[in-house]
Amino acid sequence: MGRLFWKLFLFIWLGQVLAVLGTGALFWAERRGFVGTAEQAMRPPPPPPPGTMRERGEGPPSRFAEGFAHDEPPPPPPPRRAPGHSGIHLPFWPLFAGFFASLLCAGGLAWYFAKPIRHLRRGFKAVSGGDLTTRVSPGMGRRRDELADLGQDFDRMAERMEGVLEGQRRLLHDVSHELRSPLARLQAAIGLARQQPERSGDSMSRIERESERMNRLIGELLTLSRLEAGCTLELGSVDMDELMAGVVEDARFEGMARALTIAYVPGEMACVRGNAEMLHRAIENVVRNALRFSPPGDVVRIEAGLVEAGRFMITVLDRGPGVDAEDMASIFTPFFRGKGEANGDGYGLGLAIARQVVLASGGEIEAANGKESGFRISISIPSSSD
Repeated sequence: MGRLFWKLFLFIWLGQVLAVLGTGALFWAERRGFVGTAEQAMRPPPPPPPGTMRERGEGPPSRFAEGFAHDEPPPPPPPRRAPGHSGIHLPFWPLFAGFFASLLCAGGLAWYFAKPIRHLRRGFKAVSGGDLTTRVSPGMGRRRDELADLGQDFDRMAERMEGVLEGQRRLLHDVSHELRSPLARLQAAIGLARQQPERSGDSMSRIERESERMNRLIGELLTLSRLEAGCTLELGSVDMDELMAGVVEDARFEGMARALTIAYVPGEMACVRGNAEMLHRAIENVVRNALRFSPPGDVVRIEAGLVEAGRFMITVLDRGPGVDAEDMASIFTPFFRGKGEANGDGYGLGLAIARQVVLASGGEIEAANGKESGFRISISIPSSSD
């Protein structure tokens, strides 16, 4: 038993004992007062002092006095108490039963409150020791009180911490894997330049490309880490008509290499509150993802405009292979790559960055497979006039 148990036990038990004693003393005092009053009422009146009219024979005797003196016997004298007996009778067995019942009640209440707290303490100790799989709700039983709610909050905290640490481990593994390939190619290019000085130009070009690739990867990682850490973006009014025009123009230029057509369907345009540069990058990442997985010569459809409830909706639809149902929950996870021939072209960070940017703007982003084929990503952002 811990210290909290004994504190609760003593406070509850002492409170019950004082309540029992106070109640018993009150009843005892009332009973003693009633008995004294009754004894005083039953005592006979004191005899008349000598020299009264009756003893001197003066005046006629009263019929009431004669009847009281001759017809009714005098009341018996009060019983004499034994010497040394005060007359106080304490109810020993009722008091003992009350003390014993309060003892059991106090112990039960203290155990009821102290047990879940000890369980929570063991859970915190396990989590601090590195065991993030610890859960305390199953040990709470069928409790439906604040302590049970505290146990559920603890489980959610432990689950969140486990997910964050697992994500960090996975991110570290993926980053090291992504950096290993360009580093290996850099070392190969350097070795080739040393062995074949006449081909140093080609080696330097390879080194430059791999350096740019690593720099781009590190830049995206820094952007994602800042967004996930909750760094405040400079928000302002963003003209979506102008922003979408720039995104569509860049997409058409990139799609020319594979004969891809961009079908842009603009609706009613508006302004949203966000960071213009980051929103441009987020939508561009979504469009590039559609371009990368679309078959050559196909069409990528982009729709943008206001919808009901004052929200600006952007939808990007391609006719690529889509995403398996079991992978749909991981589509916005860093370094996730869907199926397709062009998987090696990116790092799997574009959609993760897009999600963080949209959330920072107070919007929502959803992904789903097309009705017949392809893949669709929808972005909803509140308009600044809302």
